[in-house]
Amino acid sequence: MRNVCVVGAGAVGGVIGARLALAGLPVSALARNDTLASLRTHGWLLSSRDGGPQAAPVAGATDDAAALGPQDVVILAVKAHHLPALAPALVPLLTPETVLVPALNGVPWWFFHDFGGPLAGTGLDAVDPGGVVSKALPPEQVIGCVVYLAARTLRPGHAVHTAGDELIIGEPSGVASPRAAAVATLLRRGGFTVTVSESIQRDVWYKLWGNMTMNPISALTGATADRILDDALVNTFVQRVMTEAAEIGVRIGCPISQSIAERTEATRRLGAFKTSMLQDAEAGRSIELDALVTAVREIGALTGAPTPHLDALLGLARLAARERGLY
Repeated sequence: MRNVCVVGAGAVGGVIGARLALAGLPVSALARNDTLASLRTHGWLLSSRDGGPQAAPVAGATDDAAALGPQDVVILAVKAHHLPALAPALVPLLTPETVLVPALNGVPWWFFHDFGGPLAGTGLDAVDPGGVVSKALPPEQVIGCVVYLAARTLRPGHAVHTAGDELIIGEPSGVASPRAAAVATLLRRGGFTVTVSESIQRDVWYKLWGNMTMNPISALTGATADRILDDALVNTFVQRVMTEAAEIGVRIGCPISQSIAERTEATRRLGAFKTSMLQDAEAGRSIELDALVTAVREIGALTGAPTPHLDALLGLARLAARERGLY
């Protein structure tokens, strides 16, 4: 796996791309506007807890996938709600052997591919309207990925890695495949702590379970996570949404063993942090509500699970975002 392309060189994509490039790998980037200009001028730029910035050459930087041509690995690090419009333009990066590694938040378009249970093979309109993403980016070429790192952009093209370096990857089928092992080896070269999961959907659902409440509530209220949890009424509402999401998880084969109290306590220990959705809202950027909340509601409806609190959260967050031009 020599030819690697990162699609979306923002915070997370910038960290992954820069660390792989600093390890000596030829990593290209598909980017736009000021980020593209920075990559062409400076290459990959990364600052971290240990200082910086460090710079590494970019193998190629463009806004035209055809200019890069076929890749061995494509790391998708764009916001999930941009993918339906973007996916068809990424086809020139792919051959039948190309491995797609989606480093996205929320429920991904490939979620029920090669996954057992009552919804096996089901497409989700919330994240793959009309199957447009699946047609361009075949789920059978995906190695799932769950990202546990914190990052921000200091300026376009300059990523700052602030915490964490854990990546969980896995085949949607759960098998231990040679290509999953190869992706793990590649990412470890970048200094990431990589776990190969036997049930990547459960890992996706577990992360989602924690951030599907904090993100939209923070965008609605402007509050940091600690203030959300310190408000007794809002905390109770959070717990009720999480209870509904946990029940959906049971129905689709993604049970969660941790208690809600344990999960919210882990969030509380992070202190007064701003969620990614709050940061996007404050910057006037569109928010990824569909992958984090709408898709969960869609799955709930498909399983027959009641979701009154989730419905309320989605309705309020969606209306507020529309009124601010963020959705």
